[in-house]
Amino acid sequence: MSNRQWPLLLLILGLSIFLAGCSRTQQPSGPAAGSLMVGMITDAGTIDDRSFNQGTWEGIVKAGKDFNVMTKYLKPAGTTSADYDKEIANLHDAGYRLIITPGFKFENSIYTAQDKYQDTKFVLLDGVPHPGNDYSKVKIGPNTVAINFAEHESGFLAGVAAALQMKTGEFGFIGGMEIPGVQKFNWGFQQGIKYANANLGTQIRVKAENFLYQGTFHDIAAGQQLAAQMYDRGVNVIFAAAGIVGVGVINEAVARAKSGRASWVIGVDVDQYAQGYYDEGKTKSIILTSAMKCVNQASYDMVKSVQAGNFPGGQSLVFNIKNDGVGLPDTNPNLGEEVSRQVKQVAANIKEGKIMVADKGEGLLR
Repeated sequence: MSNRQWPLLLLILGLSIFLAGCSRTQQPSGPAAGSLMVGMITDAGTIDDRSFNQGTWEGIVKAGKDFNVMTKYLKPAGTTSADYDKEIANLHDAGYRLIITPGFKFENSIYTAQDKYQDTKFVLLDGVPHPGNDYSKVKIGPNTVAINFAEHESGFLAGVAAALQMKTGEFGFIGGMEIPGVQKFNWGFQQGIKYANANLGTQIRVKAENFLYQGTFHDIAAGQQLAAQMYDRGVNVIFAAAGIVGVGVINEAVARAKSGRASWVIGVDVDQYAQGYYDEGKTKSIILTSAMKCVNQASYDMVKSVQAGNFPGGQSLVFNIKNDGVGLPDTNPNLGEEVSRQVKQVAANIKEGKIMVADKGEGLLR
């Protein structure tokens, strides 16, 4: 776990077990639906970022349909705590009593809002409520749930899968902001490559110049430019954990694939395979696989828990490989059958504690 976060309890209270693909069929349960109103506020990206915001919103939309609840999202004018505070107030004043916020930037706002609006339940994804930069004063109120993910574990699996599929070559990483959630993807990815090289017969090269952070989650052009530079340096596969910046990486790989230059991308947060199509028939994609965080299932299950009357307020939940809260997509068309089998075995070994994936970057590239 990141040293900037509150120790997280492995408690999944009142929640169903997750499937690796981050989706499952649910039957509406609990009290009669119709009265709950569920709101979401987007982070720096857009609602259709094909990543964290979109995944969270899709879970909310599905819950809205399954449980007959009203749903709405708001996009703040900016990305400061004041901007987020304003939209939280707008949702509350409009009658929304479950508010879901994706991203660490909401930590300060939820810290304040959980006391100010005690009649409202809050879900904070990828963070813990605290004032300012003071993590010694973390407070998760009885009306709040903080959900975090073991990104390093899904990053590890992505590194193993890509290494096994490619066998040789050079890999790179483009992150958005250099924050713990993105860093852990990077660190896990590097560990996965090292593991595959040491144990599975692969020969993947990594260089410090090809592991970097763009600094935002919204600059598509910058993502495409960085990807072009990496591919020109001989990188075969780029893991893009960067929100909208990652869309730029995908766009560059798609453009190259259309011109006959093989370029691969590892997607993030959700299964981004469909975003990487480069043929008219949409049968070929440059997405090798995706390191997923089940944000859609997290938001869905939080709505379900409120409807069922077992909202785990006051708790900090960790979604990891052991509870199938992170992983790779169930279907990876660009991975061979034997590769998929080996990756599943590696995942099983992590679950059983036979392989330990560190959530810190000591001994790794940046």
